[in-house]
Amino acid sequence: MTGRHSRARAMYDALKRYLDVAGASVLLLVLSPLLAAAALAVRCSGPGPILFRQARIGFGGKPFHILKFRTMRIGKDPGPLVTGAGDPRVTRVGRVLRRWKLDELPQLVNVLRGEMSFVGPRPEVLRYVDMFAETYRELLAVRPGITDLASVAFRNEEALLGQSPNAEELYVSEILPRKLALSQAYVRQRSLGLDARLIARTVAAIFGWHTTSEQTS
Repeated sequence: MTGRHSRARAMYDALKRYLDVAGASVLLLVLSPLLAAAALAVRCSGPGPILFRQARIGFGGKPFHILKFRTMRIGKDPGPLVTGAGDPRVTRVGRVLRRWKLDELPQLVNVLRGEMSFVGPRPEVLRYVDMFAETYRELLAVRPGITDLASVAFRNEEALLGQSPNAEELYVSEILPRKLALSQAYVRQRSLGLDARLIARTVAAIFGWHTTSEQTS
């Protein structure tokens, strides 16, 4: 990496962090009524905490707790790490939150803390990171994100997993390797322009405005 490229990358990282903090602060304020309504709905959906916390591996290989609104029932057996369509663990409220990705909104707090960014490779649990350790050495050089190209391309991941008799096997053998390849492409080509396009694609995918292919351009 040349000195000019290193300086450009450092400027990008600094500006991206500034935009992350500013954006997360504004969204937490603007969306506070929606966050409160979602929290109340989760509380009324059954026993258990409002927030789901799970250890994920973040920037530099440092673990952190990702935050989501709880969408599943609390049981003695936590079940598989992945969730397919029709999973009986998911509550009625949880299905709505997951459909519109509202369960991800608490991750704005992770962004403020510096644990995540708006755009970056999705963080995974240690088990999956260990399975693909070589690939993750590259991905963990940047902050994980709320969304990235893989998140958009696999917007209907739960439907794919729900069609398999062994959802976790399908995830590890087919889906996750493809997602990691897309995340690697993002890391190598990352820029503010690409970040802006991915945020726009994420919003479009949530509302079903178009289908996004697995590409970075």
